Amino acid sequence: MQALDDLSNNVQILLERYVALQEENVRLKDERDRQRQELIRTHAELLDLQQKNRRIATANAMTAAENNEEALKRINALIAQVDRAIAALKR
Repeated sequence: MQALDDLSNNVQILLERYVALQEENVRLKDERDRQRQELIRTHAELLDLQQKNRRIATANAMTAAENNEEALKRINALIAQVDRAIAALKR
């Protein structure tokens, strides 16, 4: 009779552990799904930021080119003024 009681207790313990493991399994699957969604969201955010970064880099390159052209025009104007001043001094 003792062996039957021990067997019954062991089965009950195993069932309790099984239920606990099933609950943990469900919890872990939920956590995995949540983390997967977070990873997808983060990846989409990364792609968006990379695209914005490329746009900003392009805009900065265009601005720098415009600033270079403007600076070149100012330098040429200053050179022309200096040339006129030298010509005036030679008269």
